[in-house]
Amino acid sequence: MRIDPAKRRRIMQRSMKLGHCVCEPRRPCPCDVFTGGGYCPCAGERPDPQPAGSVKLTELVKNAGCASKISAADLEAVLSRLPAVKDPAVLSGLAAGDDAGIYQLTDELCLVQTVDVMTPCADDPETFGRICAANCLSDIYAMGGTPRTALSVLCFPSETLDGQIMYQMLRGAMAVLEEAGVALIGGHSVKDDQIKLGFAITGVVPASAAARRDTAKAGDLLVLTKPLGSGVLGFARQIGRDVPDLAAVEASMAQLNRAAAEAMNVVGASACTDVTGFGLFGHLAGMARQSSVTVEVWADALPAFPGAVEALEEGVIPGASERNREYVGDDLVVLDGAASARIELGFDAQTSGGLLIAIPAGRHPALLEELAQRNVPAWTIGRITESSTGRIVVRPDGRQTANEIKPQEHIHEESPMTDKNQPSSCCGQPVPASNPTASPASDCCAGPAGPPANPGQTNAADSMRGFGELMRSVSSAGTLDERTKELIAFACVLVARCERCLAAHMKKALAMGISQEELDEAAWCAIAMGGAPVRMFYEAGKKR
Repeated sequence: MRIDPAKRRRIMQRSMKLGHCVCEPRRPCPCDVFTGGGYCPCAGERPDPQPAGSVKLTELVKNAGCASKISAADLEAVLSRLPAVKDPAVLSGLAAGDDAGIYQLTDELCLVQTVDVMTPCADDPETFGRICAANCLSDIYAMGGTPRTALSVLCFPSETLDGQIMYQMLRGAMAVLEEAGVALIGGHSVKDDQIKLGFAITGVVPASAAARRDTAKAGDLLVLTKPLGSGVLGFARQIGRDVPDLAAVEASMAQLNRAAAEAMNVVGASACTDVTGFGLFGHLAGMARQSSVTVEVWADALPAFPGAVEALEEGVIPGASERNREYVGDDLVVLDGAASARIELGFDAQTSGGLLIAIPAGRHPALLEELAQRNVPAWTIGRITESSTGRIVVRPDGRQTANEIKPQEHIHEESPMTDKNQPSSCCGQPVPASNPTASPASDCCAGPAGPPANPGQTNAADSMRGFGELMRSVSSAGTLDERTKELIAFACVLVARCERCLAAHMKKALAMGISQEELDEAAWCAIAMGGAPVRMFYEAGKKR
């Protein structure tokens, strides 16, 4: 710590004459920092900062990530008293309470703008910066827009923490902004006791394509693109609980919602919002109230990060959940049989969560297909049942309903020739009735045998027969032996995230003498290519 005695004397004499510190008027002079610590902050003196590598950011804040938001109920009580904005170019503003504001520039083009600021939700500064940028960009994607520029908002205890932490935070954020094609063009910084980082994002959206949360309709299905539970797992870390694998959670939070928004824009959604600090039920309540509809949520279909439900069952429930519960209030009705931990999961405050998309039932398969093509995980978690003043009804058992409408894990349609009463293989081909216990993988890869049904003509059966020949040829020994090819096929199945294929190829691989350790190693090759969603799919598949 460097001390300039002349500067200290000059400033302290002035402060003592005023009776207040000139750098913090609430304190007298000499202040407790000087008498107890031996340095004068007003003279620019400060202790040597704690080395960046030894600092855990989440231990420096009261509420981590989007759990630091003002409660939705308190915010709404204030915003509702503000005067209305009467500019006719404002298509979505304060009154709508949407993810971002929309301002019409021309008949064809609108600005879409948002600002978001949050406290650290990860201990590593660069990881926090990445998550923060992804979270801020998400509001633009939820409106169907394309982000263009960003301005930073930074609060930092520069007198006590190493500036290297600030640098790493901004470097991580800029990497994600660059990935999104967004230019950081400026910002503002404030000296503060707690770290906060955020961005004001400006984007564009065609006037005819803007997605809003107040346009959901009866008959829509609800699709969620990231698991829930980041809030409870982050809180568990803060209170010293063992957390299964926060790396996967942080990777999901740092993942842009751009691909999900692209899929939504291609298909055309009824409404959309992203799930962040107000939790699934809080954001869903906003959609239901603004759209004047009743939403049915299937508790057992809600996706969760590993360990999240277990933590909630043990009573590890953050304070933000209670604030979100108060906001939703009596508009939530829970039917008998719904597990309490699943309800708490719906209130859990998310940081950089997924998109919640309301999609007409007729477009639902197309949306899942578009999401799958972009390697975006998706879960169908409920539907909109009727017009109302805005309610959420939670059913305990929606998984069967979700299966019937083919969520992403089951997007492979049955072949037209498939008898639905027969066991189905991973590629949609029926297991022959003569051998119902046969390995599904061998039958789906073989296809129908024999000559074409109609020589000189092509029909569906001939196409499936040709596909079977291709699969037999590909899986047979050649330069690579059959065992190696099966491990490659197993890794490809994971990247494709086909649940039926995974079960079939697991069974086939084990029957060939391939060990679980070898399968795990092949799986990690797939995870290296597909990231956290592939890992979560594999872990869930092993448990089934």
